[in-house]
Amino acid sequence: MKNKINYILLFFVYSLVFFIVSRASINGLIYPFAFSMLFSLAWANQKVWLLVPSYCLGVILNNYSFESIISTLVTIFILIFPYYIHVIMKKPMKKWEIFFYAALSQIAYLIFNILSNNNPIYYILTILLGLLFIFVCISIFEPLIVRGVNYRLSIQELLCGAILLMIISDGLSNCNVYGFSVLKLLVAFSLLSISYSSNVLYTILFSMIMGVGTLFDANNSVYVAPFIIWALSIIIFRMRNKIFPAVAIIVSEMLIVFYFNLYYTSSIITYIPTIIGALIFCLLPTKFYDKFSVLFDCNNDRSAMKNIVNRNRELLYRRLNNLAEVFYEMNYVFRRLIKQNMNEEEIKDMLYEEIKNTVCNGCPEQKHCHRTFSDDTKRIFKELITISSERGKITLLDIPSYLSSRCGKANYLISEINTLTKQYKSYSQLVGNVDTSKLLISDQLSGISRIMKSLAKEVDSTISFDSSREAKLIDELSINNIICSDAVVYEQDARTMMTCIIVRDEDVNKLKLQQIVSKICGNKMVIYEVFPSTKAGMMNVNLKTAPMFDCLFGLSTYTKTGNNISGDCHSIERLDGDKFMFAICDGMGNGDKASHKSDTAISLVENFYKAGFDNDIILSSVNKLLNLESDDIFSTIDICTIDLKSGIADFVKMGSASSFIRSQDECKILESGALPIGVLQDVTPLTKKVVLKDKDFIILCSDGVCDTFGNDEEMKDFILTIKNKNPQEFADEIVKKALSNNNGYAVDDMTCLVVKIF
Repeated sequence: MKNKINYILLFFVYSLVFFIVSRASINGLIYPFAFSMLFSLAWANQKVWLLVPSYCLGVILNNYSFESIISTLVTIFILIFPYYIHVIMKKPMKKWEIFFYAALSQIAYLIFNILSNNNPIYYILTILLGLLFIFVCISIFEPLIVRGVNYRLSIQELLCGAILLMIISDGLSNCNVYGFSVLKLLVAFSLLSISYSSNVLYTILFSMIMGVGTLFDANNSVYVAPFIIWALSIIIFRMRNKIFPAVAIIVSEMLIVFYFNLYYTSSIITYIPTIIGALIFCLLPTKFYDKFSVLFDCNNDRSAMKNIVNRNRELLYRRLNNLAEVFYEMNYVFRRLIKQNMNEEEIKDMLYEEIKNTVCNGCPEQKHCHRTFSDDTKRIFKELITISSERGKITLLDIPSYLSSRCGKANYLISEINTLTKQYKSYSQLVGNVDTSKLLISDQLSGISRIMKSLAKEVDSTISFDSSREAKLIDELSINNIICSDAVVYEQDARTMMTCIIVRDEDVNKLKLQQIVSKICGNKMVIYEVFPSTKAGMMNVNLKTAPMFDCLFGLSTYTKTGNNISGDCHSIERLDGDKFMFAICDGMGNGDKASHKSDTAISLVENFYKAGFDNDIILSSVNKLLNLESDDIFSTIDICTIDLKSGIADFVKMGSASSFIRSQDECKILESGALPIGVLQDVTPLTKKVVLKDKDFIILCSDGVCDTFGNDEEMKDFILTIKNKNPQEFADEIVKKALSNNNGYAVDDMTCLVVKIF
């Protein structure tokens, strides 16, 4: 029921529009606007079955002659027939076709004019200007129907909208009823509403557009000056109280009639349209104008929004700093909880006292052993403790003969020393693991503190929004048929410009999108994020300044002959800030255990890097975590992080094979260092910073590849012989050569990762 009412209302609105534009003319001789409006609305996906009867009613009401009726029927037939042919064939109508059908629809009008012996220049101009008006209407209808009235119009669309308003003004100037001007009523109400809802510029522009529109009909400028005077009087008394501008426009109309005498004729009816327009303006509620303001104020500078963004960044900076301080204090507390292990002598003294009190207590020889021969006894006990700690136990053969000959509790002594040393070793390991865990937590807290400090630093600067570029960007995209409802352009830092635009789904993958954004922003921009907008059918597209470098990579692997599972793992991850991480982890040995160990190590490294931790904290934490596992299986780590903005590569190596950097004319060797991860609790990895150049190759290999060559120099010489520029084929050649060095037999798992910088 609701839809039926809407369609009925729409029918009358369309009929009125067609009636007005059918009365619009150029100098009273050329009438090109009615058929143009019909085909434009059909192209803009308005329902043809509703447009056709509306067009017939509006045009025939204006002119119900035989020629007009026949011309109208031919026009609608030329629209309906090809339209439904396209619908049946499921083939969309192209834009040039709508122009062709529109021109063809005027064949009856053309024939009638030829038979009437009218000047042919008029009907030729009618068809040509009609086709031009179709372009104007499509340019304004298409974006408004697709985007609605809540979004910014481009300069071209605004100009087309102004021309459409002029044609409406032209038609309305011929719609007087017994001297009552419908045009004056509409303009009076519209000027008051625009002034109340928007700014001075829109008020002046609208008055000029509507005034100039009346010139088209018969070169009649009678309304140009009055409309401008109305606008000026409204602006002078423009305020939130609606009474003052309403009174001002009525008074100015009286001055126009009695003082300036601008109308050709005047009577009491001359004032009525202005008075009615002013009354309607005053009677409508304020809520109406709040909605009306969307039409005009959607293109403002959004200063309030931008100030809120920067204010929120300032608050975020303070909170992140405060949180960073909290985590730093927690790190300090955990470090103080770590117990310091006793040195070797202190341990022996403690165990000696425990054994003396346990074994020797109540022995008849106690005073003799621990007073007369106290130094010798203490030395022998400590030596026995040392042997038990190193070998795991002592036997009767380890006790000196002069002690065993006088000690009646030798077996008890042996049992107690073995028990105490074993218990202490277990306790010491437990305390060590607890301390390691505390140190690990402390490192993580310190790392989180650093990350928060870094994030605080990022949001410490005020964002500089570029409103002029935003406006140009929306206009340029619209000209290229990429509908952009909103755009934000700002500088993230000195080297990075960020752009966020909202476009239609079908526009996201258009090549012109990146080209236009790059042109407006003044540097190459690339899409880094696309996600749905809150509005249906629209997508958020985020772009940023393209980094100086990019990279390609290739990976080649080969499992040890006879094994199904490789002990090598690799990771290739894009990190925040245009950084890439490449890593190879080689679990000592091969098979399931080595694979599990290397998987664990590489997964930890990968996630720590993605979280933003520093190199030293990452490797220290991973090493401590793996050290808690007492499986005696260790892993080598070979990491390369590349900053594509600066072209700087950071290498971190722990027990891994050498890496290589192949330039166009040389090859550098980056030798390994440090123990594999998980061997000792505290490690210092080898780190190296290298500035990369265009067309450099980075080669990371596991020892299964490098060990097949005699030495690093031999592998370097082979790398220099490779002419292939494709990183995948480059990696394949290295692994193929490594296999051939062992006659096609893989004595260890092989992994080769090649990265090309360009």
